[in-house]
Amino acid sequence: MLGETGSGKEVLARALHGQGIRSKSNFVALNCAAIPEGLIESELFGYQDGAFTGARKGGMQGKVQQAHGGTLFLDEIGDMPLDLQARLLRVLQERSVTPLGGCKEIPVDISVICATHRDIKQMVAEGSFREDLYYRLNGVVIQIPALRDRINLAGFVPHLLNQMQGGKQGIRVDACLMAQFQNYSWPGNIRQLQTVIKTCLAFMDDHESLITEQHLTDDFRQTLADSLPKASRSSQTDRISVVDAPLKTLKTSQTEQIKQAIEASRGNMSAAAISLGISRATLYRRLQHAGIKVVSDIQKLDS
Repeated sequence: MLGETGSGKEVLARALHGQGIRSKSNFVALNCAAIPEGLIESELFGYQDGAFTGARKGGMQGKVQQAHGGTLFLDEIGDMPLDLQARLLRVLQERSVTPLGGCKEIPVDISVICATHRDIKQMVAEGSFREDLYYRLNGVVIQIPALRDRINLAGFVPHLLNQMQGGKQGIRVDACLMAQFQNYSWPGNIRQLQTVIKTCLAFMDDHESLITEQHLTDDFRQTLADSLPKASRSSQTDRISVVDAPLKTLKTSQTEQIKQAIEASRGNMSAAAISLGISRATLYRRLQHAGIKVVSDIQKLDS
């Protein structure tokens, strides 16, 4: 399984396990890049009591044994040290594992799914990945596209929202914001998108159902702005600067709407928030984004 970091390799692996004949058994995952080199061996193969200084009393069952009857998912296998690749190959060939400090082989029945963002063929050519292990693992290869290459982002975001919105229902993303999402490169892929959506949901008030730019962090809002092509920025600037037919930005439009609501309510912030369909907290947050520190500052917008 090939794909960039954060593109959803483990999610797909779990889905494959869930649809297979081993679905009722364990799915055990190990990220080979996230564990220090000196600990990968014990994590993968386990160890006996007293195998080394600091070993847990009674020993520990490794990931291979934990996955017996089920699926072992080895993420970022391209980061596995060469000596461990040799031990893994033996386990796969002999269908048995010997924990560190032990002398008895323990039979195991596992299905193995591997994933990496590296070019394994190139690593084999360079000698940094065992060729025999490569051919032992290289069955069906699945290439997971980067998020920036997916054409169904507008349909994928609602799917994530359904998974993440908890007790809230009917939450959707504003069309203008969705267009910005589709133009962004998403270097962190699905993991980054999940974090952005999670943050937006946290910033929403209970009665809100539309995610807009106002729910983004200042940092990510600036990131989206910086990601716009220069031509788009120039074109946008040209359109706004036309005197005869000025086009207001979304932020300006929202600021004017807030100003009118507060003026209509004669400075009563609770009444203004109700008329806008938002909470007082959201109203104050949007005032802050607009650079309005106090209600009296609204008058400055007219000057």
